[in-house]
Amino acid sequence: MNRSFRFSWGSVLIGVLVVSISVCALAQARPFPGPDVQQIYHRLLPQIEKIPAFDHHAHPGFADDPDVDAMAAPPNASEALRTRSDNPELAAAAKALFGYPYNDLAPEHAKWLLDKKEQVKKQNPGPAYFNAILDKINIESSVANRAMMPDYLDHKRFPWVFFADSFMWPFNNERETARNPDEGVFIPLQEKMLHRWVQQENISKLPAGFGDYLKFISQVLEDNEKKGGIAMKFEVAYFRPTTFGDPSRQQVEDIYGRYMSDGIPSEKEYRAFQDYIFRYLILEGGRLHLPVHIHTAIGIGDYFNLSQSNIMNLESVLRDPRYAATTFVMIHGGYPLEREAIWLVAMKNVYLDSSFGELAQYPSAFKETLKMWLETFPDKITFGTDCFPYNQVLGAEESYWLGAESSRMALAAALAEMISEGEINESGALELAHAYLHDTAVKLYGGRVH
Repeated sequence: MNRSFRFSWGSVLIGVLVVSISVCALAQARPFPGPDVQQIYHRLLPQIEKIPAFDHHAHPGFADDPDVDAMAAPPNASEALRTRSDNPELAAAAKALFGYPYNDLAPEHAKWLLDKKEQVKKQNPGPAYFNAILDKINIESSVANRAMMPDYLDHKRFPWVFFADSFMWPFNNERETARNPDEGVFIPLQEKMLHRWVQQENISKLPAGFGDYLKFISQVLEDNEKKGGIAMKFEVAYFRPTTFGDPSRQQVEDIYGRYMSDGIPSEKEYRAFQDYIFRYLILEGGRLHLPVHIHTAIGIGDYFNLSQSNIMNLESVLRDPRYAATTFVMIHGGYPLEREAIWLVAMKNVYLDSSFGELAQYPSAFKETLKMWLETFPDKITFGTDCFPYNQVLGAEESYWLGAESSRMALAAALAEMISEGEINESGALELAHAYLHDTAVKLYGGRVH
């Protein structure tokens, strides 16, 4: 090889390296969106609005329906700004859904809305009413997170998620109820729910033996699945810390035998019992292919303890190989600890639901949550509205609209920034939008929902 050839070959190598470096530089994501971000947003939003959504978490129903939730809000509980009844966006929701002619929900104006809803119900009797609401906001199916399912919801479009917390409170709950005013509302409702499961199984009282109590729990789960239940739900963060010990069966069997018929367990004894039952229910979820939904965000009431309900408390459970067959959905995405929560979905069987975050935050803030999630584990996050019938005027209908509209706007804004910053192209953005709004959750249930 002569010197001139070697020099020429070296020049070619240097040229290739320069081209490669230039290509990498062009592909490098930028730290700030460009001036095109709003144009991209306006292109994306109409396309995102056309995607039929799967709402992974909602409480559909009428305000006078006691089965909308297994709990009830304590009286005069504090509310964040956007969730208060004077939020003008709720009037916008009423306009969009019912042609509401006013810009506020003053009592003299709200009567128009009540009358209009009654008129629409008569025009759309039974399941047709809420089906029409879903059609207006382009939601294909909405998971009904309810104590029991009513006849006025179409079970094909409103798959049922039932509550499992009550199995953890079978003893005398005098001490539990007296802990604070919130528990004075919450715990009796758990007792009521457990009594309903007893009635469902056609038994007169809870079993005397612990082994039979576990069989009773399993039977309720199996029967609820046959009735259309697609998952079980825990609101346990409202009642006790979400740090769960791992007691032996013998220890818990002794507690059950001691307090099933009489006496009040100490807090330590009750917590140990609940730890075991919680873990048993999770194992049963894996056996029955019933995903486990867990409330992991702030909660209603003035005594909800955020530090004791921190989503990261659940890490030892989620990463326990004994529960690898169980699918977990972290309802509300751990808000306001959503930055930490996204790393829990590195586990293949763990997902995040974004509901409530889009109601507590305005779209400008919720956009940041979605963007961070989409940039981390975009295939493990799902959309939810957390709709709820707050009262006769502000029903599930208005919160459905607000949740769906806020989520779609925030999603379009997050994806527009990601495109402008060179992270993805528009085609990839729409794939992410379909996954978040619909596909990921539907795949999670393996054909049991649409």
